[in-house]
Amino acid sequence: MYAIVDIAGQQFKVEKGSKIFVNRLAADVDSSVNFDKVLLIDNEGAVQVGAPYVAGATVKATVMEHCKADKVIVFHKIRRKGLTKKNGHRQYLTKIQIDEIA
Repeated sequence: MYAIVDIAGQQFKVEKGSKIFVNRLAADVDSSVNFDKVLLIDNEGAVQVGAPYVAGATVKATVMEHCKADKVIVFHKIRRKGLTKKNGHRQYLTKIQIDEIA
């Protein structure tokens, strides 16, 4: 059984027990969060597709930790002008574990 869920504007395929990284959520560590924007549920071949969301479907998850992603280097160079610019960025993420698809 899996579901396609809209979490903070991004779509994720989740299964019970899976751990995923999402954009930073405003929730404490070890707290429970519910996502009700479920786009699709596949229960062993029985597919329910929402329009736009499946009515009455929720996904329950537990916040495991808040962390940062790997650093992404942004490098700009203009040829023959001697201009270089280097910048780095680390995205704030939240690791969640899916507990139940209801």
